[in-house]
Parts: sequence; structure tokens; C-alpha cells
Amino acid sequence: MQEQIDRESVALVVNTSKLTAQGLAKIFMALVHKIQKEHQKAQTPRGEQSAKKLMNHNVPTSTIPIEGDKGLFEKIARNWQVDYHFHKTGKDKYLLLFKSGQADAITGAMSEYTAEVMKRAKDKRPPVMDEFKKAKEKAEREKPKAPEKAEKTRKIEVARE
Repeated sequence: MQEQIDRESVALVVNTSKLTAQGLAKIFMALVHKIQKEHQKAQTPRGEQSAKKLMNHNVPTSTIPIEGDKGLFEKIARNWQVDYHFHKTGKDKYLLLFKSGQADAITGAMSEYTAEVMKRAKDKRPPVMDEFKKAKEKAEREKPKAPEKAEKTRKIEVARE
């Protein structure tokens, strides 16, 4: 009986040591994988970067012309986690250079950017009724001035003759 208990306890110790070694091996491999992944992320820049860094990713790139607020697009692009570069072509005109593989993300970012620009433009417009009132007041102010100018020019012409 004692011999059987000794064999079972030895078998139990061997099995638990195997499980522990296997568990430690899995944990160690997961840790190595995570460290490698973090190192790879550190090597590949994300977001806005220089054209040279973007080209060094060794992937094809595409361009889109953008007019307007560059900062607004940058904010949206960070949310979409895209790699891009702005090349200024004129006042408030840019050429957006991005990875071709991220075309779907850029399309989503552009649609969000367009919606935000339209929303901001809509907010900046004065109400139509205010515009009508201003135009009406301006028209009323200009009506009396037009005949006076005509009379003055007639008086000057008559005086010259």
C-alpha cells in the first residue's frame, strides 16, 4: 500500500512539474511575442510623418488634394490611425500623401472630415431672414442716394455748359 502511495505521489509531482514547465513556456513565449510586437510598433511610425518616412515603409502610396482646415483632418486621421503626409501646394491647399493599403481608412476619414466641414460651414452661415433684413435696409438706404447723385451730376453738367 505504501509503495502504491509513493508511486502516485511521484506521478503527481511529475505531472504538476510538467504543467508548470508547460505553463511557464507558454507565458514566456507570449511575453516574447508581445515584446517583439511592441518593438515593431516602435520601429514603424504612425500618424503624420515626413514624406521620406512614409516612403520608407516600402508600400505603394496615393494622393488626394485637400482644401481647407488641415488641423481638422489631422484630428480625424488620428482617430482612424492612418499614416499620412501633407504637402502644401498653395494657400489652404494641400496634397495628402498616404499608404495605398489604407485607402479604406482614408475614405472613412475623408467622409467624416467632409461631414464636419459641412457642419461647420452650416453653423457659420447667418440666418436667411437676417440676410433679407440687411438687404432690405441696404436697398432702402441706397434708393434716395441714387437720384441725388443724378441731380448733382446734372447741375455740374449744366454749370459747365
